[in-house]
Amino acid sequence: MAQHDSLLPLLGRSPQPEQLRHVRQIPAREARTAPWPAWVHPDLVAAYGRLGVTRPYTHQAQAATLAHGGAHVVVATGTASGKSLAYQLPALDAVHRAELRVLAEPGRIHDDGAVTLYLSPTKALAADQLSAIRALGLRTVRAETYDGDTDQAARRWIRDHANVILANPDMLHFGILPNHTWWATFFRRLRYVVIDEAHSYRGVFGSHVANLLRRLRRVCAYYGSEPVFIAASATTAEPETSVSRLIGAPVVAVTDDGSPHGATEIAFWEPALTEAKGENGAPQRRSAVAEASDLLANLVSAHVRTIAFIKSRRGAEAISSIAQRHLDEVDPSLVGRVAAYRSGYLPEERRELERRLRTGELLGVASTSALELGIDVSGLDAVLVAGWPGTRASLFQQIGRAGRAGQDALAAFVASDDPLDTYLVNHPEAIFDVPVEATVFDPSNPYVLGPHLCAAAAEKPIVPDDLKLFGPAAEGILGQLERQGLLRRRPSGWYWTHPESAAGMVSLRSDGGGPVQIIESETGQVLGSMDSPQTHYQAHEGAIYVHQGASYLVEELNEAEHYVAVRRVNPDYYTTARDITQIEVLSEQRAEAWGPVAVHFGEVKVTTQVVSFQRKALVSNEVLGEEPLELGARDLFTKAVWFTMDARSLFAAGLIEAQFPGALHAAEHAAIGLLPLVASSDRWDIGGVSTALHADTEEPTIFVYDGHPGGAGFAERGFERAREWLSATKDAIEACECPSGCPSCVQSPKCGNKNNPLDKASAIRLLGALLQEADRARAKAGPAPW
Repeated sequence: MAQHDSLLPLLGRSPQPEQLRHVRQIPAREARTAPWPAWVHPDLVAAYGRLGVTRPYTHQAQAATLAHGGAHVVVATGTASGKSLAYQLPALDAVHRAELRVLAEPGRIHDDGAVTLYLSPTKALAADQLSAIRALGLRTVRAETYDGDTDQAARRWIRDHANVILANPDMLHFGILPNHTWWATFFRRLRYVVIDEAHSYRGVFGSHVANLLRRLRRVCAYYGSEPVFIAASATTAEPETSVSRLIGAPVVAVTDDGSPHGATEIAFWEPALTEAKGENGAPQRRSAVAEASDLLANLVSAHVRTIAFIKSRRGAEAISSIAQRHLDEVDPSLVGRVAAYRSGYLPEERRELERRLRTGELLGVASTSALELGIDVSGLDAVLVAGWPGTRASLFQQIGRAGRAGQDALAAFVASDDPLDTYLVNHPEAIFDVPVEATVFDPSNPYVLGPHLCAAAAEKPIVPDDLKLFGPAAEGILGQLERQGLLRRRPSGWYWTHPESAAGMVSLRSDGGGPVQIIESETGQVLGSMDSPQTHYQAHEGAIYVHQGASYLVEELNEAEHYVAVRRVNPDYYTTARDITQIEVLSEQRAEAWGPVAVHFGEVKVTTQVVSFQRKALVSNEVLGEEPLELGARDLFTKAVWFTMDARSLFAAGLIEAQFPGALHAAEHAAIGLLPLVASSDRWDIGGVSTALHADTEEPTIFVYDGHPGGAGFAERGFERAREWLSATKDAIEACECPSGCPSCVQSPKCGNKNNPLDKASAIRLLGALLQEADRARAKAGPAPW
């Protein structure tokens, strides 16, 4: 792969200097290996030798030995560093030795066997691990996947005979723990639990999985086992702290990466402003989707194997289809070698795409994070990241997909119209010169812990000794569940006494309401699914839904029957919903005064209603039209951080009262965009409200809240790092070259007020005033927590 002087020809572009903002080089890394640990069975050493693995890397040997010795371990090293071998060694060694004892004494009943449970957030990754384990050719290892795609007829055999089961948290929650008596032999013999891609368990999903793993440990203890947990994670801050909170027990971290990797060149790319005008006359920047589509087509036409990552399903579909159109004009034979990959596809579609990607039939893939966490693909040359993926850990995970076979690689971060992207594309040091984020989640969130306590009680009555496993909040929540009639207290503990499944109360990956099926009205074919909370934004009547390059118009959203009816169309636009929001302070839990201004954290009630949607041009993002919607309001009880300021501080910053609403509104939008810089959130995980006079605070106020019931930990992280957050927000607004505000700085794609009023210059002065007061307060008080 080329070095810096050949970067631009490889991308196939001759950009204006303002498009290519920076280039960073990650140097190549040499391998460091260690001898095979003495405890590893010679058969395993021979099996790995047949696959070309002659010695483990240093971090693999260290992590495997710690786990073999009984310590819970997290191995947090880079993409393609071979984390799989670190957990395979102790787990397969235990399984292999146990099976050899059975084979040596076939007539004897052995109750000291060993089994392993592997958990991953995606089915693709579990399938990939299954292939890797079977490739070892160990006749003693009976590895099988156990997920929603597993044939019903095979499930009993797997339960009774498999000694390595590869599942996901959903199947553990719905299929295994509620039926633990059927799995009694498995739980008695459970020696190792592998948690792959542990950094992906963040926010509310992470809170759910943390409680799920506590339930797993409780059931294991009931059957007399105490399995060792081995977590594999991308590089994160304090991985031992995060994984310890995830499993509820102390963890040892292994972070010194001994694997080799080719040099990677990273381009920071900002699409140029166009002549098109958006809302309120703001200049429009060429979209990251359009830019990434061009770059993907250029790379594929040069036969450079490339993945283009983007956060949204719709974006992945759009990049794939636009790149295919470009390739059709240049070399029609390449059109079929580009595809989209995302969650929501049917199982057979996913498997076929994974096969084609492994074999090299596909040269280009546009993907959501389903492949960030997905299969082991060697031989990729380039990665495009369209829009900030949410965290530094995700960015490094994505760009690490290229160069896995040891060759040098190319990556390009293509900024989207977003304040955080604007900041980062101009401040690469904020990515490379600071530690990666910690994983943020809160297992004690009552909206999460309560339903899990019900599920735990259904599995086995909760006794007082269990309370320490679920944390200090558990006892109070149990009392509340008892008063609600969900649990019954008896002298021996708390019981679930209802006939319906308690596991059904918990939705691990959404806010509730269950999945909604997407159905093509003309044929009745099920195209995919969507979480219920997404429907008001993505599946309202008139919305455009995209599936494998085909666009569909939503004709009906039936919330009662949990389906969305769509029909095939071919539009040149996409849709985006707009909402209006009100917020009420319920309680303040923490506060920090900065002289006449203050930052607060506490519980709030947010009432949101999706009121309209816009049609926007695919390439230019130009607004083509807007239509009202009649959807019901939804209440959300969550956590928020809010900033209050007195009018005199704003006057002192040079603002007049008429400028307050526009300054607050613009600062709120930009702050929402920049929160992911200090918290491992996504912009769509959070929301905000600003007002020149709030009824509860009686002052000008900016609110930023978690978009999940009970909170997700993001707003609290914003409170803890408020000064850093606001400073980056101010810098991002100042760095944008637009004259008076655009989507790259202060406009929001989901603003219900049509991005009006917004005052970019006044927002800079307002944020400057807040930071000035923060500096004064810190100077008086000494070093602050942030």
